[in-house]
Amino acid sequence: MAEGKKRENRTVVFSETTRFDGFLKFKENLCIRGTFHGTIEAHPESVLIVDKGAVVEADHISVSSLTVHGYVSALVYALDKVDLYPGAELHGDITTSRFRIADGVLFEGQCNMTSVDREVEIFSRPTEEIKAELRNI
Repeated sequence: MAEGKKRENRTVVFSETTRFDGFLKFKENLCIRGTFHGTIEAHPESVLIVDKGAVVEADHISVSSLTVHGYVSALVYALDKVDLYPGAELHGDITTSRFRIADGVLFEGQCNMTSVDREVEIFSRPTEEIKAELRNI
């Protein structure tokens, strides 16, 4: 990479026929079109897209941003934002600084909003610890 050049944001795609079970850690942006079961932890600047027809069942998802067009069941920690588009289904609690939900979305859970003015480490801490810290802000 040439000095002074910004790293290009590429998107890795798990196709419709991809099934993944386990722990997934990534640095690039990721689009899931297939099925995932397990845990997802991403680089603090990475985006996860759950495409239409995709199924993601995770104990937790830690990303910069999450975009959902398909089905997600997980505790979600998104440093920047969560976007739910028409037809999306999300079951689980969300901790994020920005949350957008469109008409025609099924969301079952709670949303905890973090402050963008203060840096909050959410990728390696339990939800209850984060909630307690945010109550003291």
